[in-house]
Amino acid sequence: IRIQKAFSRMMEGRTSFIVAHRLSTIREADRILVMRAGRIVEQGTHGDLLEKNGFYAEIYNSQFARE
Repeated sequence: IRIQKAFSRMMEGRTSFIVAHRLSTIREADRILVMRAGRIVEQGTHGDLLEKNGFYAEIYNSQFARE
């Protein structure tokens, strides 16, 4: 959580790209681009992507079912 807060302060007012496997890292992003096999397959906010119930929701649910 400390690292995420530090990133938030550092990125404030800037355009930033974060590449992450742990989706909790990007949950607060303004826009999330979801890639599969090298292609962007979905984009939106965390909430939008969960509502679509697509690939992002599938991997999000699989990550948090294990924790």
